[in-house]
Amino acid sequence: MDSITATAPLTITDLGPPLGPVPGPRTRTLVDARGLTRVWGSGHGASRALDGVDLELGVGEFVAVVGPSGSGKSTLGALLAGIDKPTSGSLVIGEVRLDRMREDALARWRSRHLGIVLQDFSLLPTLTAAENVELGLKLAGVRKDRRRRAREALDRVGLGGLARRLPVQLSGGEQQRVAIARAIARRPQILVADEPTGSLDTANGEIVFRLIRDLAAGGTTVVFITHDPGLAAATPRVVTLVDGRVESDRRARDGMSS
Repeated sequence: MDSITATAPLTITDLGPPLGPVPGPRTRTLVDARGLTRVWGSGHGASRALDGVDLELGVGEFVAVVGPSGSGKSTLGALLAGIDKPTSGSLVIGEVRLDRMREDALARWRSRHLGIVLQDFSLLPTLTAAENVELGLKLAGVRKDRRRRAREALDRVGLGGLARRLPVQLSGGEQQRVAIARAIARRPQILVADEPTGSLDTANGEIVFRLIRDLAAGGTTVVFITHDPGLAAATPRVVTLVDGRVESDRRARDGMSS
């Protein structure tokens, strides 16, 4: 099991309250997806990973995406992250039509507006924690203050004292927090977190969840893809996918589903 190896173990309480107020209802839309469909293969062997998904997300909204294996969760995450394109349907993020963008333009959009956190951390093993975060900024085209921004991001996730350690010298929970620091250092419009707690123990999973929740409180739209029903229940909105379609869309604030 992973454990926090800093001088004193961190807990949810140690991390303090959210970085900003828990967001109330938002009126400005960041994500507007209509009829998103993703088909793999062709002819008799074609398989629909997504089948006509409509989804609207506000600025600073925190939504969990859940569903059984094969329901289309990660496919939806890949589309929202601009890593893949829909077979049909439209996807607007920040008034930009991602589904119509060329690959080079899409790569530029990702570098400037997207933060992504995956289950496997995706850290370079020969770089320190700080250098991994700085590299993310460099790839995003940030030219100034990369070292300062990297250190601030590591401080924000409680790892300022471990900035010079290599990934192999960090626990799984700490490596995931470095990955979060790398994502937030670029100040993204949207964060797509695909099973970010999947390989962590319960304590570290809750810490990572809290850090991601704080991003939404600070104004970043967060899509949290998870198999963990407890963490999903702690989000303000839960979208459930089954067989590539939205089965339910529940908002905790008013208890209503659509």
